[in-house]
Amino acid sequence: MSRTTPTCPCGLPQPYESCCGRYHRGTAAAPTAEALMRSRYAAFVRRDGAYLLRTWHPDTRPPGIDFAEAPQWTGLEIVGTSDGSAFHQHGTVTFRAHYRGGVLHERSRFARVGGAWVYVDGDFIE
Repeated sequence: MSRTTPTCPCGLPQPYESCCGRYHRGTAAAPTAEALMRSRYAAFVRRDGAYLLRTWHPDTRPPGIDFAEAPQWTGLEIVGTSDGSAFHQHGTVTFRAHYRGGVLHERSRFARVGGAWVYVDGDFIE
């Protein structure tokens, strides 16, 4: 019987361990704002609050994350990006995060702090 390796929740066709798992473990840093967005989505799916807090801008970071009433995430769709590459200090990622019963549509802002990408904040899109 063969065992298949699950793909990463972020939507890329790679195994979790070699995709967002390496960012969650801290063995690599997300190289772009989009990669950080994908890794944060995967962290929400996996309920990895420590990673989410670690990658949140210190000026907007909440004291904690409560997953008690978190939705069941079912897929991520990247709608667009602006800046956010290795050559930028800021970037935006517009995405749709699908969950059982709905969709979260947001334009998120990211910035580099100490050379690493962090989530700043976002605006919900109706």
